[in-house]
Amino acid sequence: MELQIRKEKGVAISPDMIGLFFEDINYAADGGLYAEMLENRSFEFLEALGDARDYYTVYDGHYGWTAYPAENAVKTKTVMGSPLTEENPHYMRIQALSANAGIRNQAFDGIYLKKGMTYNIRFWARSVKFTGDFLCKVEKAGKTCAEAIVSSANYIEETYNFYKYYETSFTATEDAEKAEFVFALSEAGIVELDFISLMPADAVEGIFRKDLFEKLADLKPGFLRFPGGCIVEGNTLHNRYRFKESLKPQWARKNNWNRWAVHGNRIENDFHGPYSHYNQTLGLGYYEYFLLCEKIGAKAIPVMNVGFACQYQSAEILSIEDMAFQEFVQDALDLIEFANGAADTPWGSVRAQMGHEAPFELTMLGIGNEQWQTEKADFFERYVKFEEAIHARYPEIKLIGSAGPDITSERYEAAWKFYNEHKEQANFVYAVDEHYYVKPQWLFEHVDFYDEYDRTVKVFSGEYAAHPVSGMNMPQANNLEGALAEAAFLTGVERNADVVVLASYAPLFAKLGYAQWSPDMIWFDGKGCYGSPSYYVQKMYGNGVGDYTLDVGTEYKEAWKDKLYYSLSYREAAREIIIKVVNANAEKRSLHLNLCDGWKILDNIYRAEILAGPWPEATNSISKPENVATYGKEGSIEEAITLPALSFSVIRVKAGL
Repeated sequence: MELQIRKEKGVAISPDMIGLFFEDINYAADGGLYAEMLENRSFEFLEALGDARDYYTVYDGHYGWTAYPAENAVKTKTVMGSPLTEENPHYMRIQALSANAGIRNQAFDGIYLKKGMTYNIRFWARSVKFTGDFLCKVEKAGKTCAEAIVSSANYIEETYNFYKYYETSFTATEDAEKAEFVFALSEAGIVELDFISLMPADAVEGIFRKDLFEKLADLKPGFLRFPGGCIVEGNTLHNRYRFKESLKPQWARKNNWNRWAVHGNRIENDFHGPYSHYNQTLGLGYYEYFLLCEKIGAKAIPVMNVGFACQYQSAEILSIEDMAFQEFVQDALDLIEFANGAADTPWGSVRAQMGHEAPFELTMLGIGNEQWQTEKADFFERYVKFEEAIHARYPEIKLIGSAGPDITSERYEAAWKFYNEHKEQANFVYAVDEHYYVKPQWLFEHVDFYDEYDRTVKVFSGEYAAHPVSGMNMPQANNLEGALAEAAFLTGVERNADVVVLASYAPLFAKLGYAQWSPDMIWFDGKGCYGSPSYYVQKMYGNGVGDYTLDVGTEYKEAWKDKLYYSLSYREAAREIIIKVVNANAEKRSLHLNLCDGWKILDNIYRAEILAGPWPEATNSISKPENVATYGKEGSIEEAITLPALSFSVIRVKAGL
């Protein structure tokens, strides 16, 4: 294929176009990016059961905890009466019948330690009848791998009701996998415990698991949409995400059952699925999400509930006429003040007290997650209410609307009709959030999807992914074919950058053995992580954003016939042409560059980053994390550039006009 590279500019590309979408699905937060290693640290876990319109929970405060070293050595109860915080009213009462007895934590699929690494421990304890030491250790098959001893007299602070706060740390003396965390008493006695936390000392900002954080930072994302997703809505409005609950001290953040805990419930399993104890500690709250955005250089796009529970799973709707609906609107206003307000404003002061006096400089806000209009669900009217209230006080905030759960139905058409009716109203909507999870072939066949879109109202491709197959716990679903289809589709997104201003793959994370949804971008377990082929596509795009596109005429459509898909852009500061090209063939192809119209070659060498694999079903795994990964290549631009079979290449050529 000969590629004509003309001097005519196409359209400007937003530097923030390629970003991330985070939702606490697949144990992405607790057990994942949030570096807490213990499960049910505040003894508040709920077991979630039921199905649409019939969800219920059973308190299970002992979940994850068992007696140590044996049942006859200690008596344990989860009790109420004099809690550490009102938000989390239960706590653990331990009666050790002998020395070195206590409780142990299963910690998801066990504790993973690295030899020589330090781990930080925090807990609150009330010594009812006890004056000895607290023993904190990690044990595997009876062998101690790390240990710390804390005197009960050596506390940091005390509450009015005699809870005392302790901090300590230990260093692993050897590697350990699937071990147990133990909290024991040095002598017989009675102690009440709440909020026992174990964090790796290398957690970024003491919050984010280091390897997962680095995977995100390496993508150079332009934005981060959070905290969902269906989490925003909840399966019931009581179960929805309340951002203000997440702005309190960690031990005062009210535990909640996760909306994805009931995924997979059906009559065959008596509506009791495999993830019934999936809970949210809110350890990753709105402050932490804003901080994450700041650390990885991404703009924040928080999403607000509009008074609907998840439209897929519930018919629960708070009437727009109900006085309580105004609380949802007020939450949006208060969130903006929390992010952007001065330190002397009511919610700006909350941010400052949490450790960030300077504003977070929020510019965008999502109104609803994946909402659509029905006879009973008046989403459009709600959007107007939010828009009017927000822009009356904060006219500079860009609002993200919703086009519903797909891009093929009447719901999608009705949404666009609504937004287009308001397109002459300045700042009514910045971009409309479109979602599509489709077969790879659909993406290959719709590379021109945005070519005929109206240029007035912009698009946020908020959730997209190729689904060769779908299901729970299927890392093999993230194969090369799907990644190449996504890369091909993104060439069309880039060519239409005057329409599509934001784009994010979804979901972002999946814990191996804990995934309700497949495929996903990054897979991990307690020990390590790896990027799927789709991860590398996102990384190549995120690191290869030009300032503007270069005109490609209509020749690109001819190239599709040979399963070649490409886009061109130019980056002024680097003075480089960036060529993104997918070869979806099972054989290699040759690419000849023809720099026309006065381009001056500044360096005769092209530099390419290439993602390729041996067959369409090729995947990565925790044992072979780079089975499908990128590699570099250089060569003379005067010679043909080889495009490997089943490959995506980002080719850079130094040139100017």
